[in-house]
Amino acid sequence: MPHSPKQRPVFFNLAKIQLPVGALTSITHRITGVLLASGIPFGIYLLDLSLQGPSGYSHAVALLHHFSVKGAVILLTWALAHHMLAGLRHLLSDIDIGSQLPASRRSAWVANIGGMAVALLVAGALV
Repeated sequence: MPHSPKQRPVFFNLAKIQLPVGALTSITHRITGVLLASGIPFGIYLLDLSLQGPSGYSHAVALLHHFSVKGAVILLTWALAHHMLAGLRHLLSDIDIGSQLPASRRSAWVANIGGMAVALLVAGALV
């Protein structure tokens, strides 16, 4: 009986995988949903702080002038814009609008670029 060599596991390098733009958009849609859900407590805190009176409002505005908070606002704005555009893309494909491959690729690019464009507009307004 011939002895076959032992099969070793193959190294699976995730950095070398090239996903299609639709798959990247779908994955990013899920990530932005998690970002938005985790940003809710931050938004509620700022809203509560601003509604406590004039001093609370001025403190909330002062918080919004910090560099890290501006970064968080830009990130959450991108997440909201991308999540809405990708969600609309998914909804339209569910009713068979834009579900063919060329249209699907175009709509994925629109969702990706549109989300970044909205974030850049907000970043320009905040700086």
